[in-house]
Amino acid sequence: MKPLASSGTRAPGGAINPEYEARMQLQDQFKTGLDVAKYTAKIMRKDMAEYDADTTTYTQSLGCWHGFVAQQKMISIKKNFGSTNKRYLYLSGWMIAAMRSEFGPLPDQSMHEKTAVPALIEEIYTFLRQADARELNKLYKQLDKAIKENDKVAEANITNQINNFETHIVPIIADIDAGFGNEEATYLLAKKMIEAGACCVQMENQVSDAKQCGHQAGKVT
Repeated sequence: MKPLASSGTRAPGGAINPEYEARMQLQDQFKTGLDVAKYTAKIMRKDMAEYDADTTTYTQSLGCWHGFVAQQKMISIKKNFGSTNKRYLYLSGWMIAAMRSEFGPLPDQSMHEKTAVPALIEEIYTFLRQADARELNKLYKQLDKAIKENDKVAEANITNQINNFETHIVPIIADIDAGFGNEEATYLLAKKMIEAGACCVQMENQVSDAKQCGHQAGKVT
């Protein structure tokens, strides 16, 4: 992004300054959950190919049950490691049942609302997009200050940070349990998760109509 010197959010004549319009677009580059899913799917495919070539290049998936928790995890990782590369978020079915159901804490037997997982996916990406907007806003303020003070070195450095900004958006692996119904119900729920932003859905293939936890006797897959 090429910075434009400006003293306000509007250009002469009252029109919106194109510099600030470009900034807002960069702060909100993911318009829909599908945009997120397509972006993160590319990351996952790349990481899978790299792992196939070298098993030491594994990824780490961090469990998460709230958008704010996901946001703080990614902010901390980016701050301490300089990148969110090969860090994912994982939404476990038992965790959703225990901590996100409106019915209260439930066992891992698909008793919670089937919409709980897509709702959490959407919530998480809302918080991660907010983290992008917040960090970029800080850089924009620093850029305006450098321009105002005619500090070319600082201006070039900050512009480079903006141009090479790494988003907090990372892939989500979402647990769909045994699908919450028949084939059509499973398809519709998976579609809902993808529309919310998930690029990877984990599914259990269980013969019994009543889903059973892994530690229960008699579980058949």
